[in-house]
Amino acid sequence: MEIKGKVHEIGAVQQVSETFKKRDLIIEYAENPTYPEYIRFEALQDKTALLDSLKAGDEIEVSFNLRGRPWTNKEGVTSYFNSLVVWRVTALANTAGAAPAAAPQYAAPADVSTAAGEDDDLPF
Repeated sequence: MEIKGKVHEIGAVQQVSETFKKRDLIIEYAENPTYPEYIRFEALQDKTALLDSLKAGDEIEVSFNLRGRPWTNKEGVTSYFNSLVVWRVTALANTAGAAPAAAPQYAAPADVSTAAGEDDDLPF
């Protein structure tokens, strides 16, 4: 899955155990600019380095996997959790300040009219 948005916040790397680390990424997703959504993603293990070059305000596209898992508490009540796990982050070019593309150059029109004195034998 993929989503485009603006970097809102980048968390610090959390060393959960000796062999497991994670890092949070919050993006502002504005399908409706009046009501932006703030979506939390997780980068795991070596993917935490993908967030090193990002800063707040960067326009990005995040490729991620949707994961879900159940958890049952001591009373036997089961809750379900979802996580969005980052596997690729692509910086988007800022098109707001980009110069407009140059107009394409076309060849001059060719003159297809008949020369003076030549008969045109076309029926139309």
